[in-house]
Amino acid sequence: MFTRSSLALYLAGIVVFCDLYLSQPLLPLFGRTFGITPATAGLSVSVVTLMIALTSSVYGPLSDRLGRKRVMVSALAALAVPTALGAFAPSYPLLLVARAAQGALVAGVTGVAVAHIGDTLPPGRIGQAVGLWIASNVIGGLVGRVASGWIADLLDWRASFLAFAALTAVAALALRQWLIADAPHPGPLARSARADMAMHLRDPRLRSASVIGAALFFAFIGTFTYLPYLLTAPPYSLPTALVGSAYVTYIAGVFTSPLAGRLSARVHRLDLSAAGLLIAALGLALTLLPSLAAILCGLLTLCVGNFLSQAVMPAHVNATAARAKGAASALYGSFYYGGAVLGAFLPGLALSAWGWPGVVGACVLGLLLALIVNRAARRIA
Repeated sequence: MFTRSSLALYLAGIVVFCDLYLSQPLLPLFGRTFGITPATAGLSVSVVTLMIALTSSVYGPLSDRLGRKRVMVSALAALAVPTALGAFAPSYPLLLVARAAQGALVAGVTGVAVAHIGDTLPPGRIGQAVGLWIASNVIGGLVGRVASGWIADLLDWRASFLAFAALTAVAALALRQWLIADAPHPGPLARSARADMAMHLRDPRLRSASVIGAALFFAFIGTFTYLPYLLTAPPYSLPTALVGSAYVTYIAGVFTSPLAGRLSARVHRLDLSAAGLLIAALGLALTLLPSLAAILCGLLTLCVGNFLSQAVMPAHVNATAARAKGAASALYGSFYYGGAVLGAFLPGLALSAWGWPGVVGACVLGLLLALIVNRAARRIA
């Protein structure tokens, strides 16, 4: 299972999610540096996910024509540049420009990796490999948040961007050297891409999967984006480094994602997803209790549920799409990160209006939508 090629791919998965989430524990610091509100600070997350949502639909068909490896290596190498430039942003709008460029390049890896797995592995190994890919994303989200918080406390938030830029460059070299090359499928890119996307959008199974992914990620991103405001305020008043350490609850996903991949060989993926949604809702409810231990337990439970559902949906999309699997993965990615865009902004408005219970309420509504669509999709699966 672990070859040099797979390790290079999983390292890329770790690094792009480090770059994606490194700003989350820094939001209160952005507020103090630039004099901005929580919702405005949250744009440093939502602008990244917005660009991923907008560009994922480009990279999937592009990788169908040019080859998955070529697209991923190019995107990852280029990603080091805006990550480094973020450290030198003199104003918040320019920081957002750097973050937007990061998102546009992150999509070149996240929107293509599952299709590469589907192209290069036999069907019996795809589920577990996708689970491990999701686990690498989990590790990246964990490392990005925790290390960013610690680096910011030791030095400053700008040093976090420089550290992850260097890591991104190393990962790009490893991917170029070790990832197995796949065969491109030359053809008229623009016309074929439009036709592939239209075909997938007409499939109710793929539409449902995409909405489930979007609603799930809305809830997850909403919770963790605004978590620092809960933990840095009284009665907890935690420093940035300890707030970043709260993201260690992500470790649940490292174990849950591969387990979900194995379970999907025996249990329908939509049933596993539904179970994950219910577990995630329970975790959100626990964060309402006035206890730091209860909050951490709730976050851990949320992570178990989220990654149980998240780990099986990309494989479900890959199995459902009869052809143009890169385009199908890109469609799912566009919806998925579109949910993150809303999750990084709308719960911030709820936070300003109703405090942490407002964030939880908004995120639970997202999970409820996902569960309703899941049950409808199960009837036609």
